[in-house]
Amino acid sequence: MGTEVKVGARPLLLFTSAILCSLALGKESVGTSNPVVQVPENKPAKLSCIYSGFSSPRIEWKFAQGDITSLVCYNNKITVPPSKPTVNVPSSATIGSRVVLTCSETDGSPPSEYLWYRDGIQVPQKPKSSRAFSNSSYSLDTKTGELVFDPVSASDTGEYACQAQNGHGAPMMSDSVRMEAVEPNVGGIVAAVIVTLILLGLLIFGIWFAYSRGYFHRIKKGTENKKVIYSQSTARSEGEFRQTSSFLV
Repeated sequence: MGTEVKVGARPLLLFTSAILCSLALGKESVGTSNPVVQVPENKPAKLSCIYSGFSSPRIEWKFAQGDITSLVCYNNKITVPPSKPTVNVPSSATIGSRVVLTCSETDGSPPSEYLWYRDGIQVPQKPKSSRAFSNSSYSLDTKTGELVFDPVSASDTGEYACQAQNGHGAPMMSDSVRMEAVEPNVGGIVAAVIVTLILLGLLIFGIWFAYSRGYFHRIKKGTENKKVIYSQSTARSEGEFRQTSSFLV
């Protein structure tokens, strides 16, 4: 009898590693029709295992690389250990704001669950359950890997790292990234207010200076001095030039 496992489009380099077919029960005949499988990266691979002498064996596929052996397939389900997760942690966060930290990895099968650590201490699901995190306000989703601070407090400053695990292979830890919780930029706000007040003061001074120099008065007086004079000419005898009316500005 035999069994096969099909590995999807994941990079498989079988030149320096091996896939092992093992039986947990008995010591009967076990082998493979193709002991060496070479395929390009990102292409499907088909592996075969031939056995005899077992009525209901437990069949496992394992991945061996050096001294490390990890379970690849059991009960017709592909299992792949998680890879090193990547995190997105801001280097600074304004106290009182909402900040989201993310963690993810794409190789684990089944999908990994995520744990967060601050300064080497695991972040608990509920902040009030630990004295080290009792002053924090956050929510932690182990499925998506999101750690949401709402709001960030001064006590949230620290080195953050994320761990991915799915029960297959060793858990994988990300690099640590430091996040500083900082006060709002009060100096910048004060500077903006001062600049606004200075500009407003210059505008008021300009209006006062123009008024004190009589600029607005001259404009008003010049407008009042414009007069319109209308005159009606007297009647003249026939043959003379007649100007019926005239205007003087």
